[in-house]
Amino acid sequence: MAYEEVKKLGDEEFKRYTGVKKETFNKMVEKVKEKEQKKKKMGRPSEIKAEDKVLITLEYLREYRTMFHIGVRWNISEAQVCRIIRDTEKELIKCEEFHLPGKKKLLEANTSIEVVVIDVGESPIERPQKNKGNTIAERKRSTH
Repeated sequence: MAYEEVKKLGDEEFKRYTGVKKETFNKMVEKVKEKEQKKKKMGRPSEIKAEDKVLITLEYLREYRTMFHIGVRWNISEAQVCRIIRDTEKELIKCEEFHLPGKKKLLEANTSIEVVVIDVGESPIERPQKNKGNTIAERKRSTH
């Protein structure tokens, strides 16, 4: 779903789809556009708009989709998806606006928390035990 289709969603649906509010998304797009304007472009200009670049990055981060699947969906190569995500992430990390508050800020009593982090534990997987006796016997039989 390209940005032209996503922007038609209501505020609640937009946040469910992208993981961020429309205002935050627009700020992210502004930062990516600023970078593109500062950067001296060489070669063919990108056909993908800044809005779609941010949307691709959020899809990758939010849905844990592979770059191959994102590339198929957007009709671009896997390498191009990788470059878009890397460049967009690098630009957004530079911005102080998108950093989460520190531990001290969260521990203050008057702070309201909007983010909930859930740590999911891993469960052990039962694997068959190796039986050295059978393995060695098979090797001996196969060499004769």
